[in-house]
This record gives sequence, C-alpha cells and structure tokens, in this order.
Amino acid sequence: MSRTPLHGLIAVQRTRIEDERGSFSRFFCATELSDVGFDEPVAQINHTVTRRSGSVRGLHFQYPPYAEVKLVSCVRGKVWDVAVDIRRDSPTFMSWHAELLTAENACSLLIPKGFAHGFQALTPDAELIYLHSAAYEPGAEGALNVRDPRLAIDWPLPFADLSERDARHPMVDDGFLGIEL
Repeated sequence: MSRTPLHGLIAVQRTRIEDERGSFSRFFCATELSDVGFDEPVAQINHTVTRRSGSVRGLHFQYPPYAEVKLVSCVRGKVWDVAVDIRRDSPTFMSWHAELLTAENACSLLIPKGFAHGFQALTPDAELIYLHSAAYEPGAEGALNVRDPRLAIDWPLPFADLSERDARHPMVDDGFLGIEL
C-alpha cells in the first residue's frame, strides 16, 4: 500500500501469485484494509463495463451520513481513476489525484469518505469492481462536473462518451463548501 499526496487516499497493490494454472490475488482483506481506512463492513459491490475508450464516468459522491469508503479495482482493461478531495477542512480541499488501474498491474484505489470519484476508460470494455462501505442512497448523491476548469483534471484522452446526467453536474462555484464529515 502506498499513500498518495491526498490524506487518506491509498493505492493498494495486490500481490499476484502465478503458476501454470493462472494467477491468484487477494481482492479484499478486512484486517489489512481496516488499518488504512476501510474499517466498516462492505455494504454494496458494484460492477461497471465501459465500452468505449475515452468514456468518462463521474465525479460522484454521497453526502453524510451516507458518505462511503470505496475500494475500486480494474479487472479488465485500463482506466485513469480519479479522486477529488471535497472534505471542507482538508488541507488538500479540491485537489485531485489519479492512478492508472489495470487488470495487469493489480492496483486498486482506496477512496475515503469525503472524496468525489470518477474515471476514464483507456481501453475498450474496461471493467471495474467497486466495494462500498455504504449502500447507494439516491437522496444523498452529489457530483462535480468532470470538465470543471477549477478542478483542471488532466484527462489522458479526449472525451468519447459522457452521459447527459454526468454532463449536467454542476461546476464548482464560490458557494461550494465541500462536505463536513
């Protein structure tokens, strides 16, 4: 596990054991991950397949008390996985960090409460598995716009697809105070 420049955001490197049959890696270990912030039970597991490279999803979060910890892993293809710190009192408020997640590099991103999350598919049919500490609550959903110039996220590819819903997410203005955990 390696810490990123944003407090609490952790890149988790899974160890792959390979032999003539294939490979094995531990996807989730409550004991190991509780030491770095995933200290609640897994409440929901989501799976996405993004068909076109260049497609972007996000930047989603849930307001407290439904804020969630996420463990995001790529099981096929490659994605540029982005987390934005929206914790009101954080020294890195409104800063972002990205990790390359691939099926081959066995890297996951542990995203703490108080972060918005999104990604860009870098290959066709990119497939992600998300483990969440809280179930999705529609009334608690929040989002930032992936094209927001205040965030200035360095997306590696031109946008190929962006849902109408994600395109309508608000830009950050001076009234956005983030979330208080």
